[in-house]
Amino acid sequence: MSDADPDAHLLGPGLLPTPFTADEIRRATGGGKTIRIQVENPDGTRTIRVNRFRETDADGATLDRWTAGATGIVDGEIASSRVAWTDLQRHAAFPSDGTVLSTEALDLPIGRVDCLRYDVREAPDAEPSTFWFSVAHPGMPVRYETALDHGIQRTTVVAIEWG
Repeated sequence: MSDADPDAHLLGPGLLPTPFTADEIRRATGGGKTIRIQVENPDGTRTIRVNRFRETDADGATLDRWTAGATGIVDGEIASSRVAWTDLQRHAAFPSDGTVLSTEALDLPIGRVDCLRYDVREAPDAEPSTFWFSVAHPGMPVRYETALDHGIQRTTVVAIEWG
């Protein structure tokens, strides 16, 4: 967490500090970036999701999302919406009473990354959802795992491109 104002990471009472501020996310997204994410389902199927930021400004960006087919081209519709940097920060505002924060290094397709790891339980007896945020890549988690009824679903960032 690198912004000079530590309060910029705190979005409210009962929440842990977020890994990044809205301003850090904005600066890291710059003139636009594309993030490719592999989704591994409990049944063994895999898909690639793509998030592309464009039309960035001080308040937010237009976010295009789609699934990429086996050849890497768009498979289906492209969904576009306007997102605010503060809303993206808010996605990582986890409750302090149900979350364990630690650090961990991961070897991923984007390289070895030092991460802030958030293990989040919705109830004391629930399986945690785990989010790894790379300190070198402000924005979405570089890995996310959640328990489903029939196993674990994992998403992993496999590429980050600027354009």
